[in-house]
Amino acid sequence: MKIQLCVVGKTSTPYIITGIEAYVSRLKHYIPFELKTVADIKNTRRLTEDQQRVAEGDLILSGVQPGDYVVLLDERGKEFTSREFSQFIEKRMATISRNIIFVVGGPYGFSKAVYDRADDKISLSRMTFSHEMVRLFFVEQLYRAMTILKGEPYHHD
Repeated sequence: MKIQLCVVGKTSTPYIITGIEAYVSRLKHYIPFELKTVADIKNTRRLTEDQQRVAEGDLILSGVQPGDYVVLLDERGKEFTSREFSQFIEKRMATISRNIIFVVGGPYGFSKAVYDRADDKISLSRMTFSHEMVRLFFVEQLYRAMTILKGEPYHHD
């Protein structure tokens, strides 16, 4: 089993790239982890928001296999404390035989097809963050969850 974070478009802000790389490096000591980047859609000025969502959704879904557990990072998803998130991860790791894929959508969110395929939705906050910041926040929270599960001193209540 592997955990994957699927994102639309490259991360371009240097300090965010550095932060993501630091946590991805740390995560590899706990679990198989992959950061998968789906290419940005080209010529978006000619597309409606819905057409862009559909095109991005097709790219996202092309990497999902039967049996994968798909979790959307979505503003309407369930919110967790860090401890609750670690329990969510622990439960999924114990019951999912394939991959757990967390997905950050594009600027206009997810297509209906992606929502239909999703097994779960979680929210990192009720606040809105840039797509790049969400990537960093997610890998940090996943790392924090792993340290909580291992009883390591990174997290303080």
